[in-house]
Order: sequence, then structure tokens, then C-alpha cells
Amino acid sequence: MRIAESELILNPDGSIYHLHLLPEDLADTVITVGDPDRVNLISARFDTMEVIKQHREFRSHTGTYKGKRLTVLSTGIGPDNIDIVCNELDALVNIDLKNRSVKRDLRSLEIIRVGTSGGLQPDVEVDSIVSGTIGIGFDNLLHFYGGDMEFLDHDFANAFISHTKWNPDNSKPYVVHADEGLLARFSSEDIRPGITTTNVGFYGPQGRVIRLPLHDADMNAKIASFEHRGQKITNLEMETAAIYGMSKMLGHKALSLNIILANRANGTFSVNPHKAIERLITKTLDILVQ
Repeated sequence: MRIAESELILNPDGSIYHLHLLPEDLADTVITVGDPDRVNLISARFDTMEVIKQHREFRSHTGTYKGKRLTVLSTGIGPDNIDIVCNELDALVNIDLKNRSVKRDLRSLEIIRVGTSGGLQPDVEVDSIVSGTIGIGFDNLLHFYGGDMEFLDHDFANAFISHTKWNPDNSKPYVVHADEGLLARFSSEDIRPGITTTNVGFYGPQGRVIRLPLHDADMNAKIASFEHRGQKITNLEMETAAIYGMSKMLGHKALSLNIILANRANGTFSVNPHKAIERLITKTLDILVQ
């Protein structure tokens, strides 16, 4: 079936609408970051560079690191941008852009988020690396999609909703597991497995008060005290669950790695966030080329 021009928008050069990438620009392994400047931090380590493109907040560099071809892409902040990025990455590999039709043989990408995050448990120290075994989405992105969603962990979500006395006016949280193969590859003594919540904002949705009061001032404490199957929620950020959900639906493999810059339980912040981020980048790249 042909996909209409209004649904799959291409630029005059044939590149995908927002990312401005062509199919040949994309590697099989994609590192996503929120901050466009972090793309440069990663690609500065590449041995070769073949693609440098940017449109709005979406900066893309493709090159090789120790012989492995990689794409580094900035998503900007929030689940709405993840909807754009994941759909357009998938279109680049699984849609014949000239004929506007789905390819017979589908390709699966490895998508590794390298991000920053806030810790919710006192023992999740600043500058530690957390791999998200599970993403809990507070956004409503996945609720707009249909099809097979057997990957959603409804038991976990319902337990979380009950424990936190979740506001029914908010979107219903969804729970998605990371790709098991990538989790196994990134199993390391200095990477802590944890559960990551994906929030829809930085201030109120993450329990910060500047001038506006919160609907539930105890929400972060409720989230931190939640335990299910012997697991607690370790950290919060704004992209992980959306990446996991979109990747599962589209047949890609995803894992989120976060450096903890702030510990919300202790009120502490990294004294050298740049150094901490550099350590996460080094660890990620070294494991990817093993």
C-alpha cells in the first residue's frame, strides 16, 4: 500500500522530514542523546566521519569508532520528540521512500540512549550509571497507537497506580521492559540496573516547586517507596519509556543508560557533570565495540 505524501513527508532531496537523513546516512546502531551538543562530545571520538547533518534540535553524526559504524542523534527533550525520532528512524530502514511502501524484509536497529537523570533512592549516588531495565511512562504517547502491545507489563503498571493513588486525570502510566540482549551486553560492575520513570516535564511533573503548587506534593516520595517484584524505582527522566515503547512496536532493540547528575532524595548534584557524562560516553562506546 502506498503511503501518502501528507503522512510520510520527505524533503526535496528525498531525506526524511525532521531528521533530514537519507537511508544511507544511518548506521545499524544509533546512540540517542537529548542535547545536540552531546552529539559532538561522542562523535569527537570517532575515527572517521561521513555524515554531519542538523535540522532544528535533531543533530546527526555518522562515522566509525574502532571499526564500528555508529550514528549519534540528538532527540531534544520529551516523549513527543521521541515519537518523531523513532518513526523517522524506522521509516529510513523499513520504508522504500521512493515507492512509499513498507519493505518486505524489515530491519531492526539497536537504539542506545545516553542521557542524564535524577536519582530517587538515597543509595543511587550522583555520577553513577543506571541501565533502565524497565521504563515507566507518565506520558500518553503509546495510548495513541493500536496493534499488538503484549509487551506492556500491565501487572506492574496497576501495582504502581494503586500504590501512588495515581491521579485519574493524568495519563495512565505504561510499563515497558528494555531489550534483554542489550541489557546483558551492558551488564557491568559499574553499571547499576534500575527502573526509570519517564516524565512529561522537568518542574511540576518531577516534583519541583518554583512558584506553582503541585497537585500531589508527596508524589516523588510515593514513587520512591514503591516496590514490586523486589525492585524499586531508581531514577527519573523524560525519554526512556517512550523509546522502549516505540522500539517494541516497530521491532527495534532499545536500552537507556543514564548518568545520575542529581540525587533528589539527598538534595545533591554532581560537582563535575561534564566529567561524569564523559565517563558514560566512554563506557558506552567501549561496550559497543567489544
